[in-house]
Amino acid sequence: MSSSPQEAPLETFPALDALAPIRAGFFRRAPGLDVQTDRDTAMARLAGIHRAALDRAGFARMPLASAVQVHGNSVREVFGSDKFPVPDCDALMTLEHRLCLGIYVADCAAVFIADKLGRGIALAHSGRKGTELGITTRSIQTLCSKTGAVPCDLVVQISPCIRPPHYEVDFAAEIRRQAASAGVIEIHDCLRCTASDPAAYYSYRKECGKTGRLLAAMAMI
Repeated sequence: MSSSPQEAPLETFPALDALAPIRAGFFRRAPGLDVQTDRDTAMARLAGIHRAALDRAGFARMPLASAVQVHGNSVREVFGSDKFPVPDCDALMTLEHRLCLGIYVADCAAVFIADKLGRGIALAHSGRKGTELGITTRSIQTLCSKTGAVPCDLVVQISPCIRPPHYEVDFAAEIRRQAASAGVIEIHDCLRCTASDPAAYYSYRKECGKTGRLLAAMAMI
C-alpha cells in the first residue's frame, strides 16, 4: 500500500495485539516528508502526521503522554491531567485507561511493557546509555509496585532499533537479558534493525543526526 507524506505507516506486534485491554503500535517513517534538518524542525513537521496516524490507529481523543527524553533511567507515572511532555524522563507508566503513552526513537529501542490483566502499562526509551542504566528493569519494577503485578504477569516487546553490524553494541540483547533477570517470562523482540532499512525507519546514525523520529504508542482501552 502506498503512503503519502501525510501518513506514518503503522507496525504492530502480535504479542501485544493478543492482549485485549491493550492497544499498541509503532509508527514508521512518513514517506516523502523532508526530515533532513534539526530535531526540533523535524518533530514539528511530524507532529500533525503522528496525531493523524494515532487517530486512525484507534488512539483518537486520547491525550498523548510524552516526555523530554534524556537517555537516563527515570520512570514517571503519568495521569491524563498532567502537562506533557514531562521533563527529564525516559519511561512512562500509567494505570489510567485511554491515556496514550508515547516514546520517540530513531535507533534506540522502545520497550513496551504490559500487564496481561490490564492493570497498567509502561513504555521506555532504551538506547545504549539507558540500557546500561537499567531503565527496563526499573520500568518493570515500577509497574509491578504500582499495580500489584508480578513479573510473570507482564509481556515485554522490543521495537525495531539499531543492531550489529550497524552498531557496535547489541543493546537489544541486553534489554532481553534484563527483562528475563527481572522475572519476565514472555519477552518478544521483533529483531528488525532501523539502520538496515532506511525506507521504513528513521536512523540517527545512518542519517548523521538529521532525521525524524519513530513514535511508539500504547494505551489501555
